[in-house]
Amino acid sequence: MRAMILAAGLGTRLKPFTDHHPKALAVVNDKSLLQRNIEYLQHAGIQEVIVNVHHFSDQIIQAITNASGWGANVTISDETNEVLETGGGVLKAATYFANEKNWLVMNADILTNMNLASLIQADQINSAATNHYIATLAVTSRTSSRNLLFNDAGHLVGWKNNTTGEEKWVNQSASTQPYTAKAFSGIQIIHQAFYKALAFTGKFSLIDAYLQIAATHTIGCYDHSDSILLDVGKPESLEKAATLFA
Repeated sequence: MRAMILAAGLGTRLKPFTDHHPKALAVVNDKSLLQRNIEYLQHAGIQEVIVNVHHFSDQIIQAITNASGWGANVTISDETNEVLETGGGVLKAATYFANEKNWLVMNADILTNMNLASLIQADQINSAATNHYIATLAVTSRTSSRNLLFNDAGHLVGWKNNTTGEEKWVNQSASTQPYTAKAFSGIQIIHQAFYKALAFTGKFSLIDAYLQIAATHTIGCYDHSDSILLDVGKPESLEKAATLFA
């Protein structure tokens, strides 16, 4: 299985560090977030990784070159001219995944000890049981400003901003059915059918793409609330990460 690390974001929440560096190179106990996540993927047997870059892209490319990819075979997806957001970044990498049935995508600023083998197994079970299966999204029951909404079968039906009250549904009937709110972990396994079902081009988010696709296809979830998950997007989160990840 191949993987993609999304590292092109501006990292505005991590200022002032990101005024001069990309967030993927923020350091936790002498290792950058990018190094930690490449090693995390390697522990699950994933050696082929593509990393998209935009903000201070030269620094990320240099770090990967200097470290020889930390033992992985790392390819760069260059978004220097325009950051394409999460969905656009995955779309730009389509040729890299052309021969893959499915692949893993994760945000560069996420640290977790989630068992990737369990996520992969859950995806295999989900896809075998359901036609037109597109993706398995890692989620937890933690408190979040935004939630993904899943029906009783564990399939994506909507999204909610808990701060503004804004809601998005895959169809009108979904809003009238029982649902469970989960917080997205920024980690997912995507299937090749994603590209065929996708109606977006250019710059767009994966969440908007999933909501569009889930109207006609199935997107499932994998709850790993029993594991550590940290969004290392703020300076105080880096401090906390140093106490959780050696």
